[in-house]
Amino acid sequence: AAAAAARRHWGVRDGLSGFRGSTRIAESPTRCLVENDARGAFCFRRSVSTSGTHMHFTSGDDDESCARERPGDKGLPIVYHPAYSKPVLPEGHRFPMPVFREIYKRLIRDGVAVPGRNLYQPARMPSMEELLLAHDREYVDRFRHGALDEKATRKIGLPWSEALVERTLAEVAGTILAADLALAAGLAVSCAGGTHHAHRDHGSGYCIFNDLAIAAKRVVARKAVDRVLIIDLDVHQGDGTARILEHDDSVFTLSVHCAENFPSAKAISDRDVALPRGTGDEVYLKTVEAALRETMQDFKPNLVLYDAGVDVHEADALGGLRLTDEGLIRREALVLDVCVGGGVPVAAFVGGGYDDNMEELVRRHCILHHVAREIYESNKM
Repeated sequence: AAAAAARRHWGVRDGLSGFRGSTRIAESPTRCLVENDARGAFCFRRSVSTSGTHMHFTSGDDDESCARERPGDKGLPIVYHPAYSKPVLPEGHRFPMPVFREIYKRLIRDGVAVPGRNLYQPARMPSMEELLLAHDREYVDRFRHGALDEKATRKIGLPWSEALVERTLAEVAGTILAADLALAAGLAVSCAGGTHHAHRDHGSGYCIFNDLAIAAKRVVARKAVDRVLIIDLDVHQGDGTARILEHDDSVFTLSVHCAENFPSAKAISDRDVALPRGTGDEVYLKTVEAALRETMQDFKPNLVLYDAGVDVHEADALGGLRLTDEGLIRREALVLDVCVGGGVPVAAFVGGGYDDNMEELVRRHCILHHVAREIYESNKM
């Protein structure tokens, strides 16, 4: 039912050629998030502030006058930070750094993200205490100060720069904020996130700090929830996430991925489902649904962090599976409907995706946000 409802927003011809019913709007001036030092809060100036998982809208001109609203009252919460695409990579580099900015721009054009209403930007970068929930201090310090050796930098796959440090911290901050927004509103989606190859003491596969592990451990440490489920449907196994959380009973890691793909040496998640190359829509979706429903029943999470990588698509340059556009729509509807329909808040992240055609890659990623909006509105969240 959720897939059918979501599909009404799009026309599927020659693939997903465009989002049907999208509203083009003029982009209003960006409203800046600032830190509210007095409350230690995320404060969206003239829009929203939050302390822990409690948020309120302010008038902006007078912080004392506050008409309280629940985050999400003005639409599906969407998280973005301009630093997501700030680093400039060498020409021809495989990692699609501009994609996050282009996702943001497309969501505004489509009317899914509306500045001043449902767009959120983290007010601060993660603290050292938060980073150390999942990483060694020496590794964190070496990366932040550009002191990683050539081998460690090569394993990450991205050239170090101050802009990369800012981007890395902003991505973690965005994931933390998305988790908080999900707990407050029931569903939230980021324009980045899903750095699942980052390990406790090193980075790998374009991932430096593991935002999923940090956010999961943070909400548990703050006693916001008792159990977090990380659903990783990127085509690559979330090896870093699995290894960081292998002894943490409060977080369950579910990874459905292509067996014959990076990383060559797989970790052991709480539940791994490795699919053969060439797996298409029907087998994939049945497999995901069975693993998801069983995990939800057995683990009973209070929060889901969902890595919705689109590198499972048949046209992805680094994939191996054969999902179509229709398959992606059905996958996002399935995951969000099972979780949200079961009363479990979900924070979703774009994960991986690789295509020389930036427009097509952006379109695939935005399927997540469009389906999430449909489910958010149909559930009157």
